[in-house]
Amino acid sequence: MAVYTTNLTIYTGTDFDQVFVLANDSDNSDFDLTGYTGIAKMKKHPGSLTATTFTTSFRDITGGEVKISLSQHQTSQIKAGRYYYDIILSKAGENTRVVEGDIIVKKSVTR
Repeated sequence: MAVYTTNLTIYTGTDFDQVFVLANDSDNSDFDLTGYTGIAKMKKHPGSLTATTFTTSFRDITGGEVKISLSQHQTSQIKAGRYYYDIILSKAGENTRVVEGDIIVKKSVTR
């Protein structure tokens, strides 16, 4: 599976959700997530020891839909700036990075 690159924007003090639809490289059909688990994290720098972990879920297992989210409380703890993130899927001890990119965190104006 190819690694998708998608850049995101998160506003502090708000709920954040993003859904990704994964596809098979060979025929562009929906990627079957049966048997997989997922994890997603964001860091200020790729080598940083501090990370924010997204809630990762599968909205449609056979349709390849992966959802990452952060609560209002979580986003209020993040400082504005540029971050990096990725999503890793695991199955039978094998880890595969499926999505990566930059995140711009912006301060919310209205609170």
